[in-house]
Amino acid sequence: MKLHERKERLEVGKSDLSGSVFDDVNMSGSAFHNINLSGASVDDANMSGWCVNSVNLSGLCLTKANLAGVSIGDSCYEGMTIDGIPVTAMIAAYKAAQAARTDG
Repeated sequence: MKLHERKERLEVGKSDLSGSVFDDVNMSGSAFHNINLSGASVDDANMSGWCVNSVNLSGLCLTKANLAGVSIGDSCYEGMTIDGIPVTAMIAAYKAAQAARTDG
């Protein structure tokens, strides 16, 4: 199916859209639930204001990303790095510095 220069609202359920290509598409306000995006790639996208909950992001690679204002909490950080530095080591160093401040 090809949609070109159209404005449509799609409701898609129990479907296989694997291999689909989206280029220059406005999907703002879309909702995704119980979807398989494994192996998907996203390039040159505006994802500001996204909220992601209960997802498996293992193996995720972010490059040239604007992470201003990003908040990550209640998550598994094992193996996660930022510019090659293990996040768990950063958190441990931060907590140690905070403890030293309160003890000093």
